[in-house]
Amino acid sequence: MVCGTTSGAGKSLLTTALARYYARQGLKVAPFKGQNMSNNARVVAGGEMGSAQYLQALAARAVPEVRMNPVLLKPESDTRSQVVLLGERNERLARMEWRARARELWPTVRDCLHQLLAEHDLVVIEGAGSPAEINLQDTDFVNLRLAQEAGAPTLMICDIDRGGAFAHLYGTTLLLPDAQRALLRGFVLNKFRGDPRLLAPAPGRLAELTGVPVLGVLPLWRAHGLPEEDGVFEERAGGAGTAVAIVAYPRISNLDEFAPLQRVPQLSLRWARSAAAVEAADLVLLPGSKHVAGDLRWLRSQGLEGALRGHVAAGKPLLAVCGGLQMLGRAIEDPHGVEGAGEGLGILPLATVYEPRKRCVRGRYAFGALTGFWGALSGVAFEGYEIRHGDTRGAGGAGSLREVLPQGRGWQQGPVLALYTHGMFEDAAVIRALFGAQVPTLEDTFEGLADFVAAHLGTATLDGLVRG
Repeated sequence: MVCGTTSGAGKSLLTTALARYYARQGLKVAPFKGQNMSNNARVVAGGEMGSAQYLQALAARAVPEVRMNPVLLKPESDTRSQVVLLGERNERLARMEWRARARELWPTVRDCLHQLLAEHDLVVIEGAGSPAEINLQDTDFVNLRLAQEAGAPTLMICDIDRGGAFAHLYGTTLLLPDAQRALLRGFVLNKFRGDPRLLAPAPGRLAELTGVPVLGVLPLWRAHGLPEEDGVFEERAGGAGTAVAIVAYPRISNLDEFAPLQRVPQLSLRWARSAAAVEAADLVLLPGSKHVAGDLRWLRSQGLEGALRGHVAAGKPLLAVCGGLQMLGRAIEDPHGVEGAGEGLGILPLATVYEPRKRCVRGRYAFGALTGFWGALSGVAFEGYEIRHGDTRGAGGAGSLREVLPQGRGWQQGPVLALYTHGMFEDAAVIRALFGAQVPTLEDTFEGLADFVAAHLGTATLDGLVRG
């Protein structure tokens, strides 16, 4: 098991790296996270699962499946999340009190873990947040309760770049129950800048205090290529290249699909939360949203509606995906109370109606004829996926609106391309067509992560964790 002292400590990165490392040793490996909270999800057989576990399964050379992430929480507000159980949305669970829900979910999570253990040589479990949230410890089934259930040796990773790393590790360890503390096999310091020799004598002193050794130090590595679990990546300034603005509304979702753009040399990426950021962009991206009506209100409150209209009127390209597509239409109707109705931006002559049943499919999609900036994608095919409740159709006065993906999956009007399909930038053919660039593949990323962790933790340490 990999747990961490905080969110963002590096659990997903280390879990992904270990999944590929052990798969390279000839083991049949599966990832597992009992409950994930993220609006980044992927479509698999049976429904949807968290993107991080999907990628970890690919790193493990396994077929991603919902048992690897049996519970997915998708935040819709600060106090409410959509609950996805074994790939399917469950409204009854979403209405339950947190602790009561955790007690009900535990048997399913435990069963999924034992099924994967029975079918694989090794399961690499990722925790969530911190295992020492003592206000939640009685119902925490995502962290060391799983390690106890599996008898799993456990690593605890900490982000040393934030400061206070040794206090985090020490305090977290002391707050664990004795039976869980006994599972710890080592600490990992992540995101270190500088000479690791300068850390002495702290690692030795920490081992004296806790009985747990520091197994290794991972240097800060920004260009590893793995999407962050929440999808939010660091902005990257470019020179005279294309300025790309990703509109960052509060309930943004499926951001990880844009991570490959970070590796295109001539692009500079910015998060757009103001009209000025949109106005300065050459290309604007409107991502998915977990609450389209609420994010539309936010757009208007920030003065972004006029900036987006001005961007399109100037003939500059705009890509809208899923919830972003719905925002560009004239209206969003919600007769079944799925998410909430709203007035769209009216940039495209489209209308959306929410249906109770969520559409979760993946497949290969091929663009029809496109024009302008998007013309380079004409005839290009890519692997993608859809996760949505909305059914969108052309409204009156469609004019120059053209369907570019069949069955209501995508339209173009002037410089605007609006798609229901996620994932096109993860296909090398799309990157080559639009930007003439060749970027590293996911396979390159997984191999690089495995090499990185093996180099800094040592193969003897990694092999010793699973020996016997």
